[in-house]
Amino acid sequence: MELNGNDNGQTQSRKKTRKTSPSIEVRESGVHGKGAYATRPIRKGRRIIEYTGKIMPWGDASEDPDDPHTFLFGLSDGVNVINAAIDGNDARWINHSCDPNCEAVEEDDRVFIYALRDLSPGEELFYDYALEIDEPRSEETEKQFQCCCGTRKCRGTLLAAEEETVAAGT
Repeated sequence: MELNGNDNGQTQSRKKTRKTSPSIEVRESGVHGKGAYATRPIRKGRRIIEYTGKIMPWGDASEDPDDPHTFLFGLSDGVNVINAAIDGNDARWINHSCDPNCEAVEEDDRVFIYALRDLSPGEELFYDYALEIDEPRSEETEKQFQCCCGTRKCRGTLLAAEEETVAAGT
């Protein structure tokens, strides 16, 4: 596309750029606080967004016991965590579900969210947090990490399914 936009009469060339809209937006969730929603159709298997934030050792990432939001994503090295409360993006608002439509995949100390099935515009995104804790699992810890997803497959907790925990420990 050529435009004659200079005062001196010279013709300048400007490339036409296509602006793509983001795949997700953040708004209030019926499940918990805020949630991330698809803004357009998202195909199964598509990488939707990277979970970003400051990478730091677990010991340096403090959680506020008075804040219901947890933006820490533990990396598989067992040492570091992505703290999305510092320089994080909209991925931190993706809520947990025991019957998720997305999954989080770690790739070289980076975490990406992928669609497990086709998603429609307006649909809330969820992945299974499958939290692992150092202390013994009990009714108390199950309540501390209570799930609000309300799906038929709800296990009542954000903690990893017990069979996943056993398999990871062997």
